[in-house]
Amino acid sequence: MFDRLTDIHEKLSALERQLSEPELVQDQKKYQEVVRDHSRVARLCTLHEDYEKAGRDLAESRELLRNADQDPELAELARAEVDELTRRQEDLQREIRIMLLPPDPNDKKNIFLEIRAGTGGDEAALFVADLFRMYSRYAETQGWRVEVMSSNPIGIGGFKELIALIAGHQVYSKLKYESGTHRVQRVPETETQGRIHTSAVTVAILPEAEEVELNIAPHELKVDVYRSSGAGGQSVNTTDSAVRITHLPTGLVVTCQDERSQLKNKAKALQILRARLLDSMEQERSDKISADRKGQIGSGDRSERIRTYNFPQGRVTDHRIGLTIYKIDQIMSGALEEVIMPLVTHYQTEALKGLD
Repeated sequence: MFDRLTDIHEKLSALERQLSEPELVQDQKKYQEVVRDHSRVARLCTLHEDYEKAGRDLAESRELLRNADQDPELAELARAEVDELTRRQEDLQREIRIMLLPPDPNDKKNIFLEIRAGTGGDEAALFVADLFRMYSRYAETQGWRVEVMSSNPIGIGGFKELIALIAGHQVYSKLKYESGTHRVQRVPETETQGRIHTSAVTVAILPEAEEVELNIAPHELKVDVYRSSGAGGQSVNTTDSAVRITHLPTGLVVTCQDERSQLKNKAKALQILRARLLDSMEQERSDKISADRKGQIGSGDRSERIRTYNFPQGRVTDHRIGLTIYKIDQIMSGALEEVIMPLVTHYQTEALKGLD
């Protein structure tokens, strides 16, 4: 494992020299990339130095333990120190291994959050709005920007579908495990008998595709414009500002009508289409990605779920890792770290097993 760290200190010195170059500041995108690389490499250097020091201290403590046969008190102290240093070295080794995992190329990207009502009618549509509020509040705590790209409201505060762009630092790396079917169990406001209803909502996380990654020829697109309408079909606009874009080679269709400007709706629809096409291309490249994608989307049926939100019990359960938290109010208010970080740790551990 540590073969990959032999030149880590030289790399840190090279990055420090690069950061001192005045012309680098002129290219802010490149500058931010170098800053992030410097931060990661500096952290690796520190971890490596701590690991080496723990190894030296551990060797000294073991030697002390071997020579402490005639002094039980000293032997007990040395044994405790050996145990502590062994645990520390194991923790440092695991952290270094995680940092050396091949990076997901999408981790630094912004994402499109797509939430759709599944089984459950109006109650599912209302939960779409609840989940969007949850992710929006979590985004606020992370300093991310949220922009609604497209929505299909039902008129009572819910949505059949809502698509939003979430932009900021490492958005995909935090939210990529949110894809799948989310099940909600609660008593709807319209329920007079007090019965608990079960509904399902699907969430998809798509990394934003940059234009340089995907070139779409104009002749591959069919663009239709029409008059946008609000919930219940009432007209909310007097011009043909809504846009429907069909990608002819794949049949993918994206509609956008939230903006009053046809140009803005078209731009948003193209962004979403590009992300969906990139996601589709990645499926074709890899059987694993294809399998993951099918698992992400699901059918919206209540029997398929990655997570359950049980309001009467105040419980949130992530079924993939067997995690149960009785803090549903805090989680629905955006306190998602207690759910997200165990997922990140779980999948990092699974990735490490693949390296063994």
